[in-house]
Amino acid sequence: MAWIAGHARTILAGGSEQAAASISVAADAVGLRPGSRKGIDDAVGYLKNKATYLRYDTALAGGSPIATGIIEGACRHLATDRLDSTGARWGLSGAEAVLKLRALRSNGDFDSYWAWHVTQEFTRNHQARYRGTLLPAA
Repeated sequence: MAWIAGHARTILAGGSEQAAASISVAADAVGLRPGSRKGIDDAVGYLKNKATYLRYDTALAGGSPIATGIIEGACRHLATDRLDSTGARWGLSGAEAVLKLRALRSNGDFDSYWAWHVTQEFTRNHQARYRGTLLPAA
């Protein structure tokens, strides 16, 4: 367990490629054959291939969350809970509109958005049509 925790600390410090190399060396040192180390090779490949995305040190220094649970929870709350209902069928534009409104509600920005929306609708439907006191023909 300490061995795993050491590699986790290395990855959190921004050393995913270093951790990948160390894990690979350890697998070689105990004589694991390629066919019996698929999980290890998959993990090593992931750490190498995703190194630019695994800059946990930078994320943590900037105050960003690194846990996927936060992101998965937000996705579940915004998207899955609404769009993944039994029998629901969504087109891209309808789903996008619903998700935008749910995000506005979740962020507490709906009231200011709605005031802006009403102003835009008034401008589009009334002010633009009757500009210069011209009335549309009946």
